[in-house]
Amino acid sequence: MQVFNVEGMSCGHCVKAITQAVQAKDPAASVRVDLAAREVGVESALSAEQVIELISEEGYRVKLA
Repeated sequence: MQVFNVEGMSCGHCVKAITQAVQAKDPAASVRVDLAAREVGVESALSAEQVIELISEEGYRVKLA
């Protein structure tokens, strides 16, 4: 599982937006969002760079943890 630090997440809508963005490119991806820790864990065939780009496109600041 790849773990990313994501700033700007605050609610269930954020969780849904990030999950849908990743799963749009990899429907089999498993996405775990921890709002309190500002972390997103992704189990996917996508590269870390691809995941960062997808989350960034949703308007969040993201980096590999």
